[in-house]
Amino acid sequence: MAEMVQASTLIGPKRFEVREYPMPEIGADAGLLRMEACGVCGSDIKLQERLGGSPHIMGHENVGIIDRLGAAAARKWGMKEGDRVALEEYMPCGSCEFCRSEDYRFCPQTDVSLGGRRLFYGSTPVDEAPSLFGGFSQYLYLHPNAVLHKVPGHIPANLAAMYLPMSNGIEWAYRYGATQMGDTVVVQGPGQQGLCAVLAAREAGAAQIIVSGLTRDAHRLALARKLGAHHTIDVQQEDFRAKVMDLTGGRGANVVVNVTGGGTTTVADAIAVAATRRCTIVLAAPGSETISVGNWGRKRIALKTANGHSFDAVEQAIRFIASGKDDLLELCTHSYGLDEVGEAIRTVAGDGVPGGIHVSVLPWK
Repeated sequence: MAEMVQASTLIGPKRFEVREYPMPEIGADAGLLRMEACGVCGSDIKLQERLGGSPHIMGHENVGIIDRLGAAAARKWGMKEGDRVALEEYMPCGSCEFCRSEDYRFCPQTDVSLGGRRLFYGSTPVDEAPSLFGGFSQYLYLHPNAVLHKVPGHIPANLAAMYLPMSNGIEWAYRYGATQMGDTVVVQGPGQQGLCAVLAAREAGAAQIIVSGLTRDAHRLALARKLGAHHTIDVQQEDFRAKVMDLTGGRGANVVVNVTGGGTTTVADAIAVAATRRCTIVLAAPGSETISVGNWGRKRIALKTANGHSFDAVEQAIRFIASGKDDLLELCTHSYGLDEVGEAIRTVAGDGVPGGIHVSVLPWK
């Protein structure tokens, strides 16, 4: 009998079932990853409802060991069988105007909104051969256009799976936000990516880091302080705008990273606390709201919509995690098996086991 692979498969909105798929044959330009861990992203909460049509194997924060590797792929990636790697979620075409720059994440092949076939780990349907395009699986297909990063072997698997949230924090607070030494940085939202933005701002030399959240986020706000935030704000108990201006002596913030995932005034709040001299507001996960640009006054404000991460940010994230500078395992709160993917996503959403921050699926658990 052919060797089979088990994978948690999305068969309907919020409905998962462990199914078996044939172990694929690997061509010279591709490979096969034996999964160690797959992080659960906040985007998976909505993705489990939006993905329609064919079944899907979700999961795009993938870490594992290269099990099989074609000769051409080995030369292209500079990898060998047995190497431990992390994958970006993108499988860009490699030849368009975006792929010819560091903006390959904007390649139309990775964007479902542009129509046609979408090659994107965690949201490519199983009817796209050879089906194994999601990390909630024992094995993952290494597509010829996959983007790989080596991962040191000493990092625990669930912590290694934090490389994408960490890279997003670096991309948004440091690269998009251009945080400088001495800056005041405000992070709206203390989830896994907000906490990673705190770490990035701290490493960039921010003089003051302020994190806001809800009353139910008390544990996360406490963790933000432990990771380097100087002040936290419970927006349900305190006036966000007044508190930020008080903490900054009326100067306001130089960088605001919005990872609230909701809210109807968070962007307006960010504009209200923007420093006059310079403020970059990074919209990584804001809510839906209408803002007026007529009341900004004499402020140098730049609004940037965040779009994923860059290759360099992922490399920086892996090096930071590997350094052991912080006890980041405290962020890794829960792990689940393939038959528990629904519960894993509910935990990230705050509807499952309490206290979830970074949650991983361990396919061999």
